[in-house]
Amino acid sequence: MSVAPVRRRRRIVRRVLLGLLVVVIVALVGGYWYARPLLMTGTGYAAHNACAVTFVAGRQDPRSDLPPNPLVPYLSTEASGSEASSSIKGLLSSQKAWYTPGLGCTLGKDKGEYGTITQVPDGKNPYTSVPTPVMDAKTKAAVDRAFGDDLSAADKATLGTRGIVVLRGGTLVAERYADGFDSRTPQLGWSMTKSVASLLTGIAVEQGKVALSDKGLFPEWTDGRKDITVENLLRMDSGIQWDETYDLGTPITRMLYLEPSMAGYVSSLPLAHPVGTVQQYSSGSTNLLCSVLQNRFGHSDDAPADFPRAELFAPLGLSSAVLEPDGTGLPVCSSYLWATPRDWAAIGQFALQDGEWDGDQLLPADWMTQSVKVTAHESSDEESYGLGWRSNTDASGQVVEPLMPADAYWMSGHDGQRVVVVPSADLVVVRLGFSPAADDIRVNQLVGDLASMPIGG
Repeated sequence: MSVAPVRRRRRIVRRVLLGLLVVVIVALVGGYWYARPLLMTGTGYAAHNACAVTFVAGRQDPRSDLPPNPLVPYLSTEASGSEASSSIKGLLSSQKAWYTPGLGCTLGKDKGEYGTITQVPDGKNPYTSVPTPVMDAKTKAAVDRAFGDDLSAADKATLGTRGIVVLRGGTLVAERYADGFDSRTPQLGWSMTKSVASLLTGIAVEQGKVALSDKGLFPEWTDGRKDITVENLLRMDSGIQWDETYDLGTPITRMLYLEPSMAGYVSSLPLAHPVGTVQQYSSGSTNLLCSVLQNRFGHSDDAPADFPRAELFAPLGLSSAVLEPDGTGLPVCSSYLWATPRDWAAIGQFALQDGEWDGDQLLPADWMTQSVKVTAHESSDEESYGLGWRSNTDASGQVVEPLMPADAYWMSGHDGQRVVVVPSADLVVVRLGFSPAADDIRVNQLVGDLASMPIGG
């Protein structure tokens, strides 16, 4: 056989192999760019968690402290200095989170500048430095059960209670923590932050800076969204298209881990329902609300992330409270408030006292009455949701949780965070934990048991 045909065949084979290699590379690159938003969600989640757990909570194991990330086997995550980073095997979809004292952690390519923030003194929170109380026998038994002392070690770990604080008659009467946690450990409230956003709204109403009936909230809302009111955002019946499913690539995870301007992203979404007709749980609604509050309080330019500190944390003396901002400096009022259990308890006591604190009336006198009033909708996925708070009576007057008194209301957060207020028993109960697999976090029974006891045991 002559040399020329062999050479031609070799060239053809090389061309075919090169073509196949190009196809494979294009497929891999195309597949990566198709999957990149999902991967960036995962690395953003990991970077933010690592930053916050390390620098805000002062703990060292982000993977076990907060809800699991499905990409964990493929992630390279580290925290050092004042930042944390995460990527796929140290190569792809890298994200960074930056720590700012008093404001926590924010995802972004570069560290943001948020101006001078309000310093929060301890003095106005009477629970910050009081001694750990000695519990009476009945109270201790109720608290021990809420920690799962009657369970096997495995079931107790699944229950995952990390902290309980009880105020009765305005006095700290019970307190217990899991190993590795104490009264000084900030814990993430997740969606309990939404109830704090409601309190901030009430403060703005009391100051005459906003009204529940205000509409035309964003200049770009020239369609049906112009009729959305502040109350619609609080009740989550704005009708804006949303999906609260915590999964890679959904609106909630895109907002939290991909969008530098969370309110900007949500404000761009269209209506899915007529305003006020459908109640649909939406973290996006709360971040829109806080964008409105940021502007009305006048903090949007000089210190964009400061208004929760200036308007609520400082007056109450919540010195541990950290409400983390997005890349624009907007506090993430849907999800990112960290505070010690005692500071969470003070927030509950503030609600119980109808917005009075240290002699100052910060909320309208009827704000909490309005906040726990549930209205009827054509459809609803949160039957007992009021103005950022959950009520133990629904719109028809039926009791939602029979183990607790009918007048109970509460803040609720992901994986078992609760602050329950019971006016008839002059009671505030804080339960913090990590309970993704627990069927019953035992807080309803705890509240019912404590509410049935006379003050003093």
